[in-house]
Amino acid sequence: MKPIRLFVCLSLAIGLFSCQSGSDDKSGMEQFAQDSSFQKAHESPQSIDFKPKGRPLTFATTDGKESSAYMVTPSGSSTLSGKYLFVIHEWWGLNDHIKREADRLCDSLGDVTVLALDLYDGKVADNPEDAAKLMESANEDHLKAIIAGALSQVGSSAKVATLGWCFGGGWSLRASILAGMQGKACVMYYGMPVTQAGDLAPLKAPVLGVFAKKDAWITPEVAKNFENLAKATNKPLKIEMFDADHAFANPSNPNFDKVAAEQANAKALAFLRENL
Repeated sequence: MKPIRLFVCLSLAIGLFSCQSGSDDKSGMEQFAQDSSFQKAHESPQSIDFKPKGRPLTFATTDGKESSAYMVTPSGSSTLSGKYLFVIHEWWGLNDHIKREADRLCDSLGDVTVLALDLYDGKVADNPEDAAKLMESANEDHLKAIIAGALSQVGSSAKVATLGWCFGGGWSLRASILAGMQGKACVMYYGMPVTQAGDLAPLKAPVLGVFAKKDAWITPEVAKNFENLAKATNKPLKIEMFDADHAFANPSNPNFDKVAAEQANAKALAFLRENL
């Protein structure tokens, strides 16, 4: 009977490992794409009268394709300082709301060039159903290739910070991980953090995590687990927790929390100025 018991135990263990591995296939915000309550928490963005200060930028990705970004350079500057902020959009895509935020951040930071990356290859959603499809179908390897291409575009001597919301919050962290020694600061607004020490190991940039107490998806527990992981791996992380709901500072959210968003944005700007 002992060999049979051993076989059964091994089979159960292998099955459990397979289930756990499978659950990691969707470890970012895409795991919530088909959650109806998550979709309802994101109202369709309103159209805005936007006059861009920046211009489109096209660059090669490391998987042999092409990507684009919205680039804003400091006004009145004839030469670039070598400081860059990668802005990463929400699940809607690179819409005018994100471009307007890129303008605001560039104006506020002074000598920093802002690149709002397009992780959806030109696609933009204006309703939660389409946004869910775009986020769920985004290929992780291709997204990493876009970020790597952007890093190549700015050059190996560039100092790079990252910032994003929701879907873009998680990818802000991943972009700073990919940046390695070039990474100088990372701001992630209620994005899904990595959960494995090995994934966090290459990170060199300090991180500001902006989270919401009432968030039903990126919960305070998620934030606390990330804080524990950062401590265990000796990574500099500062958590700011707001008495608000998910998407409270999203620039595309018609019902964003104005007071909490202004407070969070002020902390983000101070953090970027200090580290970049």
